[in-house]
Amino acid sequence: MPFEIERKLVIGVASSALFDLTASHQVYLDSGPDEYRRYQERNLDVILGKGVAFPFIRRFLNINKVFPRHHPVEVVLLSRNSPETGLRVMRSMAHYGLDISRAAFITGKSPYTYLPAFNAALFLSANEEDVKSAIAANYPAGLVLPSKIVDDDDDIELRVAFDFDGVIADDESETIFKRNNNLEEFHAHETLHMAVPHQPGPLAEMFRKLSLMQKLEERAQRRDPDYKKVLRIAIITARNAPSHERVVTTLKSWGVSASETFFLGGMNKTRVLSIFKPHIFFDDQLTHLTSSPGGTIPMVHVPFGIANRRPAG
Repeated sequence: MPFEIERKLVIGVASSALFDLTASHQVYLDSGPDEYRRYQERNLDVILGKGVAFPFIRRFLNINKVFPRHHPVEVVLLSRNSPETGLRVMRSMAHYGLDISRAAFITGKSPYTYLPAFNAALFLSANEEDVKSAIAANYPAGLVLPSKIVDDDDDIELRVAFDFDGVIADDESETIFKRNNNLEEFHAHETLHMAVPHQPGPLAEMFRKLSLMQKLEERAQRRDPDYKKVLRIAIITARNAPSHERVVTTLKSWGVSASETFFLGGMNKTRVLSIFKPHIFFDDQLTHLTSSPGGTIPMVHVPFGIANRRPAG
């Protein structure tokens, strides 16, 4: 039987992340909400272009085709639009064959407050204020950064990459490092606590549920050696030995793992990202998200923890 929504991995996505709303947003800025409404009504049947999160969301929904009995994932549209102005978004989703049936239209207000109602493990938006407000309320959220859209129809695999500290795990260790910007102090702390799992970070629940789906795929492959996996998860962290052990301890305590894990020791992450080619990459530090090769990797900023707090004074 299909999973109830409480058991599903649910992603809430804003239309600003899913589609290219550049022209629509400019009308809103230049002429106000009334002209924006008329503009959307005039262009009701003009299909919106793909946004940065579109390739990720399309493949994420395809997980239900792999597990048709369970339908373990769902995407909910969470929009600042009114139902009237949101019609164009709904028609565009139908045009692209996106299986998204649930939506919340909040008419000018931020929709993040409704994340618990839909059991959402992530809220994706291109609205920085909405994402920061969600994180401040302890909800999982990420800001989609501008990039070139690459959506190869022949590429059916879903590749998701995560930073570790401040994304999957809390920012305890990052706080130790930031205190004096001392790498030796950081390594000493992590060595001392290598057997102590981290507390969950904002995207821990999303990572856990994706990892469980990997296990379902592993079972499917054991039953059928010809089964081709569609999901790959990577952790790409600036940590290296000896601080790597606490990452392993944490994931093991949660009963999860990644397909691929990279301990880069401060090396530029794009060297790995350009090979792994994720359909989305989550990191809490903007400095790790501004050097995408050719701007083709969909980057998401998770504005959580000490790395995103303004210095006192």
